[in-house]
Amino acid sequence: MSSPSKRREMDLMKLMMSDYKVEMINDGMQEFYVVFHGPKESLYQAGVWRIRVELPDAYPYKSPSIGFVNRIFHPNVDEMSGSVCLDVINQTWSPMFDLINIFEAFLPQLLLYPNPSDPLNGEAAALMMRDRPAYEQRVKEYCERYAKPEDAGAPPEENSSDEEPTEDEYDSSDEDAVPGNPDP
Repeated sequence: MSSPSKRREMDLMKLMMSDYKVEMINDGMQEFYVVFHGPKESLYQAGVWRIRVELPDAYPYKSPSIGFVNRIFHPNVDEMSGSVCLDVINQTWSPMFDLINIFEAFLPQLLLYPNPSDPLNGEAAALMMRDRPAYEQRVKEYCERYAKPEDAGAPPEENSSDEEPTEDEYDSSDEDAVPGNPDP
């Protein structure tokens, strides 16, 4: 490969031509979202997440930055920001890997084998070590509450409807109306 930008383009095209749904953030090829399904036969199998990916200028020589947009309960993912423990990717990253590896190897491994001894979410790590059944229940609750296809920006085709209000429309409901302003 002659340059990092050509490699970035090639890897992004490969990802877009795969089974993953990719949504570009800007006109450039450095930031995008990918819809990621939890690995089969795991606590996260029912979940669907929107993953934000940022490619550094030095990609593929420097690892991408990835984060969960919708919430996930996991010891190595910050619950509020969605940041993934950098060690997971940075320590094993090599220019031999491409973007597909993140979604077919790195993220599934992260979800299948959490490391509570190096947490970004202390509550999840403590619960996992102290009370495994309660931890597993909380993971499943988060999947049901925050990781449905519509939460990841991938509404199921059979349920999609133009008549359902979006989250922004819910936020601008009449309950928020300023008192004293007449209705049109």
